[in-house]
Amino acid sequence: MWEPYKKGFKAYLQLERSLSSNSVSAYMRDLELLTEYLQENLPTGQKPSAALKTARIDAEAVKKPSTLTLKDLQSFLKWITELGMTASSQARIISGIRTFYKYCLLEDISKTDPTTLLEAPRLKRTLPEVLSFDEIESMISRIDLSKTEGGRNKAILETMYSCGLRVTEVINLKLSQLYFDAGFIRVVGKGDKERLVPIGRSAVKYLGIYKNKIRVHVPVEPGNEDIVFLNNRGSKLSRIMIFYIIKDLALKAGIKKTVSPHTFRHSFATHLIEGGADLRAVQEMLGHESITTTEIYTHLDREFLRKTLEKHHPAFK
Repeated sequence: MWEPYKKGFKAYLQLERSLSSNSVSAYMRDLELLTEYLQENLPTGQKPSAALKTARIDAEAVKKPSTLTLKDLQSFLKWITELGMTASSQARIISGIRTFYKYCLLEDISKTDPTTLLEAPRLKRTLPEVLSFDEIESMISRIDLSKTEGGRNKAILETMYSCGLRVTEVINLKLSQLYFDAGFIRVVGKGDKERLVPIGRSAVKYLGIYKNKIRVHVPVEPGNEDIVFLNNRGSKLSRIMIFYIIKDLALKAGIKKTVSPHTFRHSFATHLIEGGADLRAVQEMLGHESITTTEIYTHLDREFLRKTLEKHHPAFK
C-alpha cells in the first residue's frame, strides 16, 4: 500500500521543506484523495466484490507511484471534478500531487513524473452556486430516514446549513464542542483558530436525535470517542463521503446546479446577507480573517445592493 510513501513524504515536508503543520496536513489530504481514488478505481478484474467492500483492498491491486501515468492522473482529475470540487480546489490538489512527485524523484521512488504534462483547470473568478431555501429543503427531504445513516446525514446537512461550516469542520466536529443549552457550537477552523457559531433549533433537534438515539448504537473505534459524525465502522467520516452524500441528494432532488459541501456554506452566507445580516457578523460566523473574503463568498445581486443603498445611504434618500 501507499503508507510507506505517505510517511516518507510527510517527513520530507516537515524536515526538508520545514512546512507548518497546517501546510503538511493539506499536502497529506491531497495524497489521501489520490489513494482513495486508486482504491475505488482498481483495474477490471481486481475490484472487490460487494461482500468485500469493507475489507482491506489487496495492496498489489493498487498502482504504485512509479506505475501511475498521465492518463491515470487525468482520470483522477475528472473524478474530483465530478465530486463537485471547485477549480481552485482542483488546482491546489494538483499542486500537492506535483510536490509529491518531486519527492518521489528525489528518493528514486519513481523514474518519471506523470504530473509534468498534467494541466490544472483555468482559474476564473466565478461565484459559487447558491441553493435556495426550498432546494436545500428538497435535498434534506430526500434522505431515507429508515436507513441507519439517514438520521446522521440529516443532522449533517442541517448543521452545515445552520452554521455554514467547511467540510473539514464538519467531519472534525466534537461532542465536547456542542453547547446546545447556550445555542452555540465551538468550531476549530483554518489555522486551528476557534470560533463560536450559533446553531439553529432545527439543527439542534436533529443533532440531538442522532447523538442520543443513533450514535449510541455505533461501536466506536478507539480515538474517535469525541467525534460527532461516525461511519458505520465507528470512525470519523472522510471529506469525500460528505461530497458523495450531497451529490447523491442533489441528484435525487433533481437539482441541476453544481452542488458540493461548499455550496451549503455559501448559501448560508448569502441567505444571511440577503436577509439583512451585518457583513462583519457573517465574517465572524464563517471564520474569515479578512472581510474581503466574506464579500467574495456572499454574492449579492445588483438589485439587492441598490435596495440596501436606497435604504441606508443618505445620498439615495
